[in-house]
Amino acid sequence: MPDTRPEIGARLDHVCFHSPAPDRLAAFFARGFDMAATADGPLARCTGAEREVFVSQGPVNRTAWFAYAFPTPAALADYRARVAASGAAIEPAPTARFDGNAFAVRDPDGNMVAFGTRPTASGPATSEALPARLQHVVFRSVDPDAMVRFYERSLGFVVSDRVRDAGGVLRACFLRTDAEHHSLAVFRAPESRLDHHSYETTDWEHIRRWADHLAKRDIPIFWGVGRHGPGDDLFFMVKDPDDNLVEISAEIEQCPIDRQEGLWPHAERTLNVWGNAILRS
Repeated sequence: MPDTRPEIGARLDHVCFHSPAPDRLAAFFARGFDMAATADGPLARCTGAEREVFVSQGPVNRTAWFAYAFPTPAALADYRARVAASGAAIEPAPTARFDGNAFAVRDPDGNMVAFGTRPTASGPATSEALPARLQHVVFRSVDPDAMVRFYERSLGFVVSDRVRDAGGVLRACFLRTDAEHHSLAVFRAPESRLDHHSYETTDWEHIRRWADHLAKRDIPIFWGVGRHGPGDDLFFMVKDPDDNLVEISAEIEQCPIDRQEGLWPHAERTLNVWGNAILRS
């Protein structure tokens, strides 16, 4: 990514989910999202074309970590120095998928986010039949203001859009790490927890193919099909066995260098311009 862009230049690479029933959750990903499930030490590992997730034993609706990959070791080194200068506490990276220069930090809600470079690609080449690249992760938080401050000021994520209610209270925020509209989002909610993670497919035709694929496996659509306001992407969501949402999205906004931060009202039409939406608070 050119130096003139404001983003850090990393992409979401993989996620490790906690689950009280790791084998059940891994089987769901394998069956529904066209992945191969294998054991990776104490973890269950699920891999597909441009998507890789892990499942560990742990509390429901939480991540063990989520990880962003930089394109080069030099870009990672520059970023680590920037994070250290912000005062954020740097920890060893929990993931074996990155090389030895990887590191991690914890956000105000205790979520661990890792940064590194991959010695090898995250998965096979994009599937022509069912392309779906791991693209973003979303959390609910009782204090989204603190979460956004941390990601924006300490980690250098760029705010694409904020959602505020009539009283000015922050209800949601979408942040990016490269040109794609968001690779992370935070929603105000009564409980801090994982909300969803998303896979980006190519277009409307592939949204239909994914819906047919999931229907054949008796996994119903929970929300959608719709179009988000922030991000302008087509989407639908299903629920996993642990009551987390999983999204298939397409045609997410590509932000120009000079894109200004947007402001949206707290309303169903913001989260789904076509109709009903899930309001977390």
